[in-house]
Amino acid sequence: MNETPVGRPAVQPQRLRQLLRRLIDVYSPSGKEEEILQVLNGYLRRHGLKPVRQMVDEHRWNLLVLPSTSEIRVALLGHVDTVTAYDLEDFGCEEQDGLIMGLGSADMKAGCAAMVEGYLAAMEAGFHTMPVALMFLVGEEQDGDGAQRLVKEFHFPWAVIGEPTDLQVCLSHYSYVEVQIVIRGKRMHASLAEQGCNAIEAMLPLLHDMIRYWARGSAEAIYNIRELSSSSAGFVVPDRCEAWLDVHLPPSAPLGEITSELEEIVDRNRPENPCLNAVVRFPTVHSGYEIPDKGPLVETLRSVFRRGGLDWNPNAFRSHSDANILWMAGVKPILFGPGQLEKAHVQEESVPFSQVCTAAQIYADLLVSVSEQVE
Repeated sequence: MNETPVGRPAVQPQRLRQLLRRLIDVYSPSGKEEEILQVLNGYLRRHGLKPVRQMVDEHRWNLLVLPSTSEIRVALLGHVDTVTAYDLEDFGCEEQDGLIMGLGSADMKAGCAAMVEGYLAAMEAGFHTMPVALMFLVGEEQDGDGAQRLVKEFHFPWAVIGEPTDLQVCLSHYSYVEVQIVIRGKRMHASLAEQGCNAIEAMLPLLHDMIRYWARGSAEAIYNIRELSSSSAGFVVPDRCEAWLDVHLPPSAPLGEITSELEEIVDRNRPENPCLNAVVRFPTVHSGYEIPDKGPLVETLRSVFRRGGLDWNPNAFRSHSDANILWMAGVKPILFGPGQLEKAHVQEESVPFSQVCTAAQIYADLLVSVSEQVE
């Protein structure tokens, strides 16, 4: 039985700032998360917690703090990896005018630090046997292998994910489709280009048609030509061109219909372009979802928002995240965290420290409310 706390759990801003700065100063791109996991592991143990490792591959693991006496009702979940640094000489933490800057500050080391601080604040308020887990995962910025490994072993009904939502709760989530197009042409000497099939020239009108397809469709659909590359062999006509596209779609978008229409665009281009030897694949397809604005945990979080003076205006998260993988495994993920998605993956990434403190307090209040409901 938890002791009855006196008043609201109180986060410690200075402790939170120190942890966040330490996490940002550790370079942790996807696939190289060992050091930041060791930092987190040591920090949690120094504060009386007993994290465990869930191995993802030979050198990488998820770091989990699990309830000792009850089932998991809610998981506070974040990813510790980042995209690669824009500048390896300048990725660490800086602070100016209330902003915490550095690689991963918004996406999502601020959310991870706030979750740790919220958990500690709830413990210090007297709640030592919460039906809550802390889960820090690897690999989100690539293929989500940390989340895929997690859901194979652990099952829980709800998760709160600290992605940068600008302190807005997200009960719905966009779908994500990764598109790969490969076109093969005929290699020839560059001075004889008119006699061959240039794979790049075949790719360009196809991409143009796909852009027009998205322009005619829903304004809420977002496409990004992430990569365009060709074979490189000197003074020759390229015999291969490859394109990768990211497509984010509203939660209710018909993914099967859309992927079929993209295949049809390729087929329609073939008669007009005899050099179009193209293959289109969809290596990753993640369904979106919508959680109703009702139910016990949603109502609990709504009450916490109101007590914290935050407006309750649920939004949709426009990117893909570990939430897509959790949803497919039967978990209901709510996204809420400090920072803006617009500040993620950019050279000048930053997060307002005031938002990090607010998020930590919301997490702490939520954990206390959930714990009180099971006493």
